[in-house]
Amino acid sequence: MATLASGKLSEQFEDFLKSVLDRSGNAVYRGKISQLIATEGKSLVVDFGDLLRYNNDLANRLLLEPDSSLASFKIAAFETMRSENALYADRVKRELTVRLRGLPDLVPLRRVDTSYIDHMLAISGMVVRTSELRPMMTEAAWVCPSGHLTYQGQDDLILKRPPKCELCGEAKSFELDKKRCRFVDFQVLRVQELPEELPPGQLPQFFDVNVEGDIVNMARPGDRVVLTGVVRAVPDYTLGQVRTRLFRSQVDCNQVEVKGKEPDQVVVSKEDEELIRKIASVPDAYERLINSIAPVILGHQQEKEAILLLLAGGSATLLPDGTKLRGDINALFVGDPGTGKSELLKFASQVAPRGLYASGRGTTAAGLSAAVIREKNVLMLEAGVVVLADLGIAAIDEFEKMKPDDRTALHEMMEQQTVTIAKGGIYATLNARTAILAACNPVLGRYNPFQNLIENIGTLPIPLLTRFDIIFVFRDQPSPADDERLASHILSVHARRSYSTPPPIEFSLLKKYLTFAKKISPTLTKAAMDRIREFYLELRKSSGAEDSIPPTLRTLEALIRISTARARVLLRDEVTEEDALSAIALMNRMVEDILTDAATKKTDFGIQLGKPAGETKNLRSALEVLKSLEGPEKKPVERKLFKEELVKAKFTDEDAEKMIRTMFREGMVYESKPGFIRRLGS
Repeated sequence: MATLASGKLSEQFEDFLKSVLDRSGNAVYRGKISQLIATEGKSLVVDFGDLLRYNNDLANRLLLEPDSSLASFKIAAFETMRSENALYADRVKRELTVRLRGLPDLVPLRRVDTSYIDHMLAISGMVVRTSELRPMMTEAAWVCPSGHLTYQGQDDLILKRPPKCELCGEAKSFELDKKRCRFVDFQVLRVQELPEELPPGQLPQFFDVNVEGDIVNMARPGDRVVLTGVVRAVPDYTLGQVRTRLFRSQVDCNQVEVKGKEPDQVVVSKEDEELIRKIASVPDAYERLINSIAPVILGHQQEKEAILLLLAGGSATLLPDGTKLRGDINALFVGDPGTGKSELLKFASQVAPRGLYASGRGTTAAGLSAAVIREKNVLMLEAGVVVLADLGIAAIDEFEKMKPDDRTALHEMMEQQTVTIAKGGIYATLNARTAILAACNPVLGRYNPFQNLIENIGTLPIPLLTRFDIIFVFRDQPSPADDERLASHILSVHARRSYSTPPPIEFSLLKKYLTFAKKISPTLTKAAMDRIREFYLELRKSSGAEDSIPPTLRTLEALIRISTARARVLLRDEVTEEDALSAIALMNRMVEDILTDAATKKTDFGIQLGKPAGETKNLRSALEVLKSLEGPEKKPVERKLFKEELVKAKFTDEDAEKMIRTMFREGMVYESKPGFIRRLGS
């Protein structure tokens, strides 16, 4: 085996490339170089572990002196390629790059300090911004007044001129010949530390990463990556001069590895898998899992069940024509303050294999979806919460406090599960395969059981509401027995400084359980399909009364997702009849909670669409009254007279005024002159 003192560095790297063998006795890297030639590739990827086994000193020198070591490694790769195919080697000599992967220690972004400057290291993080692709000059072609060409290598932001012409000695009056300059593809990534690694109360650390050559566009916002690169201290230039002794850090990237979408920090070992399967095999496994959700919150069993199913999710389906059927479950909690909604959301975002929490007041449309920004004359695409939580969950608290324009950004995310950006000359589509768990307070502070859902939540847009598979209401109703039990529970938690009753499954194991469960893709059995079909058809039939709106296909798809999620939670490969019945029971609870008309006490899916049957019927009656008052000549009707006639038609004075306001809001009538109204189109 070679040592550092036995010869030139490039010769040792060349010996390494020729001597590493696989189990069959074939030279690993000679084979990779032959493959590069066949595919016209320009990057030789070397496993750092192979180099470490070959020569520990050589590997360490590469980490401590990456610039000179990589230059020697490139020469070695060129010579090895030249022995295989000299013509191709000469053609790609300038672009040929050696890239390292598999460095043994991942350095957290927060620990990258000045001791790492000009050293090679591997860091993991999340890409939050990507710039446009731009050409970067590597060699400038300068022409002197006599027409002689001189190439000058470029390795800094400031364009360098040659000291003098190589032929005539001219030292001034050079002109740049752009056509003969040599360029390489260049992109800037902003990599931020992973949300789950962020210490409480700290700003996330980030690095701007320079990416060149054939590894540009390998990562996009929301991707979790492992980067191998060299840390640099870069000065800020003003008019070509360094004006400050304060530098900024950046990473010159050598290799980008986009990690699998499963979060790296959740590792399920063989022992964990055995324990997880053992938990799922007991008869009361489902109840134990539900009771392990937010154990500090007493009660709310069905809401906890909804969170458990949302965390597991259904199975996404990709059809042959490219159509995607959403598998993620979206849930909305509406209710009184102090009922534990925020605590449930926080727990869900923490226990999810990948989860992020946001609050409505401090969240904008760009913060939710994505944004195009300009920084130092470079367009950057920056990802928001829902994109960063791809294949996880986004918990959004204080949902009602978001600005209406910001909430509209969720429409595409919640159904198509993508974020489309078309601004600033950039058109991009990002993945947002994220389950949304939202919570909001009623308009007047407390939920009014004598009003329907839309009247309680106020400004939330109806098209957005229809995208929630599960909507539950939290109500704080006085009950001596429940109040005493809840007070004892909270006092016990404070006294013990722990749970009053330990959860059946502790937090870290529950997180691993959910990670493992999400790998399962159950299929629907005939018995499950029959049950779901019967229930859906019965809902359609029972909602077929005059003026009522029947459930849509979104209700059917929600039942399928909930059933599949329950099978996943129990680690089953098939969705059974029991899973379907459980989903139906959950849907019935939702029907009782929010889809029962407060006035008629009948089930009406039009409530979720803001069109209860009773209100639709009253609206039709009001229009008939207005039509009769207009007469054949369709004259304007005095508003006061119209209200009096509505009262005669069995409306109360308050309901009559409310009906007139509704007709204005829906665009059915307009004020033709002060105090007079007309039907639209009359």
